[in-house]
Amino acid sequence: MKADSPAQDTKVDKTVLIPAMVVIIFVCGLLTAFPEAGGKYLNRLLAFTTNELGILYLWLGVFSLGFMGWIIFGKYGAIKLGKPEETPEFSTPSWIMMLFCAGLGSGALYWGSIEWAYYYLSPPFSLAPKSVEAGNHAAMYGMFHWGIMAWAMYALPSVPIAYAFHVKKIPYLRMSSACKGILGHHADGLPGKIIDIFFILGLMGGVGATLGLSTPMLSQGIAQLTGLVRSFEMDVVIIVLWTALFGTSVYLGLERGIKRLSDFNVCIGLALICFMLFSGPTIFILSTFTNSVGLLFDKFILMSLGTDPIGKSGFAQGWTIFYWAWWIAYAPYMGLFVTRISRGRSLGEMAFAQCFWGSMGCWVIFSVLGNTGLYFELNEIVPVTRILTDQGAPAAIIEIIRHFPLGSGVLVIFLILGFVYSATTMDSAAFVVASVASDKMLPTDQPARWHRLLWALVLGGVTLTMMYLGGLKNIQTLCVVAAFPLIFIIGLSVCSLLRWLKEDEPTTPQN
Repeated sequence: MKADSPAQDTKVDKTVLIPAMVVIIFVCGLLTAFPEAGGKYLNRLLAFTTNELGILYLWLGVFSLGFMGWIIFGKYGAIKLGKPEETPEFSTPSWIMMLFCAGLGSGALYWGSIEWAYYYLSPPFSLAPKSVEAGNHAAMYGMFHWGIMAWAMYALPSVPIAYAFHVKKIPYLRMSSACKGILGHHADGLPGKIIDIFFILGLMGGVGATLGLSTPMLSQGIAQLTGLVRSFEMDVVIIVLWTALFGTSVYLGLERGIKRLSDFNVCIGLALICFMLFSGPTIFILSTFTNSVGLLFDKFILMSLGTDPIGKSGFAQGWTIFYWAWWIAYAPYMGLFVTRISRGRSLGEMAFAQCFWGSMGCWVIFSVLGNTGLYFELNEIVPVTRILTDQGAPAAIIEIIRHFPLGSGVLVIFLILGFVYSATTMDSAAFVVASVASDKMLPTDQPARWHRLLWALVLGGVTLTMMYLGGLKNIQTLCVVAAFPLIFIIGLSVCSLLRWLKEDEPTTPQN
């Protein structure tokens, strides 16, 4: 494994940095100054985007899955990222841990514990709330939303970005570089700058959603352990500590910061999940997981494209489209980060690792945490749905975790895991955004340290804004609206890749 020591810091591209920063500060300032009016406006935007434009998100999900299959199993999957003789920069286990943690964050711990309860109370397909069928679908739907289609959307931009950076040798680790096959020299001009600014704004939406949901869960857990009352001030302290942690990790770089955090977190996470599986309702967890896999295959097409235009339940708009928008908002960032750590690997290997290992990891988390919560609800051990309705999701999640054997100890580890999981996602995000707002980058280069720290602080500020606004609907709106322009940008990058593949077919290095 090669160290980061030869890497050089790159110069800042002010034509990307300044406009993006101005827009972020303006939007956050406006929403903070007028939270009530801002919340109403965000709700109107959410309704319009999901109802009128939501099918675009659904079709992009289907396309992503098909395209990733074409790359993984087709002839282009053998294309080498870098020189033919190059070996991977990171070991395969560390590489998988880094891409898994970058795409996961504490959002999986949050939704893995409680998502089923929302579906159990308000199930899809006009099922009766709290019925047997509602329970079956509640256990399954999280596996769909965090499964292979979600990770295919994550992986989609990584293919054109990696091809542009490692094969075409375009010295910019940017979304606009992946569009150069179509835009030509315009990718270096105003159109390219606009693409990169939209990427940064989309990522801010995804980041705001992740931390905006996870912070109350962590503060609720701390309040439970210490006897303190959860408050907005406690949330702010957590955000400050979070920013300091992932800011320090970003400052240290890939090898000493992000890689070590990822390795640590996966090891602790595996140990905790194994303990929960074997100390909890093991047979129920495994049986429900098996049933969910069967139900997932049975309903996969309908869940992928169903919009319920006649019944108008709003389930697809409120959940599936929200999730697909969340993945789209994060997808270019994942593409840039995975590109940075995948030198020496093949296109197919990179695509497969994201789709397979990402999906499997999420399935394990959702099966163990979610099915245990469902078991507690059905057997009246913890009234999860009542706590969710009366006190909110963070309180319900903490009660589920507390009722495992050695509850307080498990809760401490769960909180540490959630804290560091988000740190690995956020430090990866700060690293990537700083790369986008930097000038020419060689594969071994890194953005300037102060630049990475600046974006760590900005990510913390965006999260505080979302915490101040509050409410799941506002967070959903931020994701859906911020991700919308990225649909077309990702589509442009795919068209660019197809043109390059056709032009370069006789010359591309393969394994």
